[in-house]
Amino acid sequence: MRPPRFLIPLLAAAFLMPAAASAAAQSERPIIDEAAQALGSDPVYVDADASDALSTSEAEELRDRIAGSGAAPIFIAVLPEEAALETQGSADELLGVLGEAVGRTGTYAAVVGDQFVAGASPGAGFAPGTVPQIADEAVQANQGEDAATLLGDFVGRLEEAAGSSGSEGSDGDSSGSGLFLPVLVVGGLGLFFFSRRRQRRMSEQRAAEQLEEVRQVAEGDLIALGEDLRSLDLDVAMPGADPAAKRDYEKALACYERASADLDRARRPEDIEPVSSALEEGRYSMACAGARLESKPLPERRPPCFFDPRHGPSARDVQWAPPSGRERPVPACAADAQRVEAGEEPLSREISVGGQMTPYWNAPYYYGGWAGGYFGGGLLPGLLVGSMLGGGMGFGWGDEASADVGGEGDFGGGGDFGGGGDFGGGDFGGGDFGG
Repeated sequence: MRPPRFLIPLLAAAFLMPAAASAAAQSERPIIDEAAQALGSDPVYVDADASDALSTSEAEELRDRIAGSGAAPIFIAVLPEEAALETQGSADELLGVLGEAVGRTGTYAAVVGDQFVAGASPGAGFAPGTVPQIADEAVQANQGEDAATLLGDFVGRLEEAAGSSGSEGSDGDSSGSGLFLPVLVVGGLGLFFFSRRRQRRMSEQRAAEQLEEVRQVAEGDLIALGEDLRSLDLDVAMPGADPAAKRDYEKALACYERASADLDRARRPEDIEPVSSALEEGRYSMACAGARLESKPLPERRPPCFFDPRHGPSARDVQWAPPSGRERPVPACAADAQRVEAGEEPLSREISVGGQMTPYWNAPYYYGGWAGGYFGGGLLPGLLVGSMLGGGMGFGWGDEASADVGGEGDFGGGGDFGGGGDFGGGDFGGGDFGG
């Protein structure tokens, strides 16, 4: 007997409701769902938002390592931190959901932001507690290394354990269906391990910001030299102009072009040194061209003006002391030397550091390459040792040391490296290990 026609839509709705509910549940876990789908045909999955943890080539090497091991099947997912939000912030629950979604017997591991979790489904071939212990040992042995090193070692240890245990495994359903029992292995040590990666990323970001800051200063120097060179264009092109002046001008122009190319190639703050070195040489050549055009004696080959290297070669040394600093001789252009000797303030170069203008000799240590290009090479022995002149941030190593090594910095106590919290208690074992 066929059901009444009016019942057919109701029956259809009844059949569709579970599917709709299932689809809704899946839509709440898009990161996990995508990982599970990928792991159905690939033992290693790297989320696009976590690609900085494991590169494409490193993932391929890990696949080869898994394929050649006697511990397969092994499933590894590298996921961003926000993936844990799909399971109320719990990385171990995430691993359980992931294992159930994949639906295959095996060993599962996941890097979730700063956490590393691992577990085994029933029938995976390992005795209870083996996989957590292996993961614990792998993390402790690879602190400070990258994710590829840790995961490779983890797989290698699984291989050794599989070889030594033979076919022995935990009791339970080996069909791959049923409840997947994950174990949060080493949340604390995993956090320590991946915090080092995060620190490297933050360090790279700081270096990029520092480079951009120094680059802007060097670019200002480059623009100033270009404008000064253009002011000589007509003079060197005039009939009867000294050919030697034209050669000096062309040399200065070549230095300008070299500095511009070096600036484009700079990837670190210290890469600015050849830029300012070329600019210093260009300034001297331009000064020689100007002297020849005016039939004046050539300038002595001296360091640039200390107060502002854009002033060109210094004329003589003057005694000068920065605020709260001791007096010492510094090279100065003729105009600044006269100002200092008259008790006036020299026209000092100021740069923006952290949004505030400051004399360049008070800039942070990462300006050392820029300053070294102007004053290095033995032209100014001892002036750049430690700090340039005064206190403040200095060009020396004091600021660098206190930033990255001290108690409040990346390597000090507290923060990610402190005791308690993620480093203790239940994260380190006990519980049901999948048997």
